Amino acid sequence: MRNWPSDFGLMARMVLTMIILGALYLGFLAFLYWLGIDPTMIMIIAAVMLGIQFFFSDKLVLMSSGAKIVTPEQAPQLHAVVEQLCAEADIPKPKVAIMPTDIPNAFATGRSHRKSVIAVTTGLMERLNPDEVKAVLAHELSHVKNRDVAVMTLASFISTVAYFIMMSFMFGGGRGQNRRGAGSFVLVYIVALIVYVISLLLVRLLSRYRELAADRGSAIITGRPRTLINALTKISGQMQHIPKKDLRAEQGMNQFFIIPAISGRSIAELFSTHPSLERRIRELERMERAMRS
Repeated sequence: MRNWPSDFGLMARMVLTMIILGALYLGFLAFLYWLGIDPTMIMIIAAVMLGIQFFFSDKLVLMSSGAKIVTPEQAPQLHAVVEQLCAEADIPKPKVAIMPTDIPNAFATGRSHRKSVIAVTTGLMERLNPDEVKAVLAHELSHVKNRDVAVMTLASFISTVAYFIMMSFMFGGGRGQNRRGAGSFVLVYIVALIVYVISLLLVRLLSRYRELAADRGSAIITGRPRTLINALTKISGQMQHIPKKDLRAEQGMNQFFIIPAISGRSIAELFSTHPSLERRIRELERMERAMRS
């Protein structure tokens, strides 16, 4: 195994994000209680949602993406590469899946090392050469190594709950259910919206950093940052030739993909799940120069 330096930047960001989101969630529940709204039912629903999202995240992602688990007999070359990379990264081998879509991409999911799945699309394997596919797989295994998939699942839960509460009050579900007057549901909606936006911004900020961390992990595992640069550039370029309707159909997987199906510009980048391709290339080129020296 190559030397895997601890990414204190990623660990600090994951811990800090969870602390802030936890405080935000508790503060929001206290606000509801202050208004006279019993948060018990909300907490029960939230607990059920969290349990489903955390313990069945791999199955839910596979189901929504259409990816299918493949055996070593069904995809021997793919499994062989994953086994080699897992030995380099010193982690248990995850399940391997293939997603039947022309969009060149890959993702990792699962709550732990032993409950993880990495998937590649048929479009990725057709468009990238073996070394580039290996670099992409190393990127996804870095997510597993860093345990950031589980943290992202928990962090995303807070914004999901806030969105659920916001929508329930938007459609009148909270009218007249508190001792401070029926009109207070407007205040709850506004506060829920604020909580949702703040939590979403924090989650997306962490998501962009974890992608940079996984890029670094791929460079460390393979020892070839340039190969990942080539893979990212090729994937991004190929996206332009995919029909927009197909990209929009897979947009819900952006948080998991190595390259988002559709990315935004300007203010939309605040809500982007990934850093810009230019920044990722700069970081990898910096690593390449450091390795050479």
